[in-house]
Parts: sequence; structure tokens; C-alpha cells
Amino acid sequence: MLFLTEDAYLVCKHELGKVNIAPSQGLVTIENRQVLVENDPEGKSIAGCPMYGPSIKPCTNTLKTLKGYCSFLRVQGRRICLDTVTGLTDGTPPGTVEYKVNSAGQSFVSTDNP
Repeated sequence: MLFLTEDAYLVCKHELGKVNIAPSQGLVTIENRQVLVENDPEGKSIAGCPMYGPSIKPCTNTLKTLKGYCSFLRVQGRRICLDTVTGLTDGTPPGTVEYKVNSAGQSFVSTDNP
């Protein structure tokens, strides 16, 4: 499982909706790119989700992360994000559409323990 950096590419499950991710810490980097930590994927806007129409709401924001935080490594008390991060979006039907990682943003640093 790779650590996520600010260059990570997260999308809604419809694949075209890109999550606008931003790091919230600057102490830990990989190749001069900030590592993402707990809560970084949450509450972020999503641009380009193709699902829209009458009674269909496209994915426009990420909600709470369901899984994908490292259980033993932390930065300033917050768990590091792994490439297994998934969570829900605000798209329809509510509570079913997830976001996921398509690219970690780096290929050097990983862990075998989530």
C-alpha cells in the first residue's frame, strides 16, 4: 500500500469526477511532495462527474473516509493516507457512490500494514 502525496489522483466511482485534494501538513514529504494525512480527502470538491439529469445529483463533494488510513504511522497525530482510501460522495443515490484512489502520486514509499 502506497502513501498518498499531494499529487494523488482521486476520483468518484464514475471515473471522470476528479477530487480536488490538498495537503494539510508540510512536515513530511516524499520527493518534495507533501504526504496526505487523515481528513485530507474529506470535504473536498469533485469536478467533472458525468452523472446528472432529472432527479440525479452528480458527485460534487467527498464525505467521510471509510477506510485507507495507516494504523501505525502518524504525522502530528493524524494517520497517513494510503492508496486504499475510499469514502462516500454526495452523489445519488445517497450513501452509495464512493470515491477512490486511481494514483498515489508516488511509487517509492509503501507499507505492508494498513
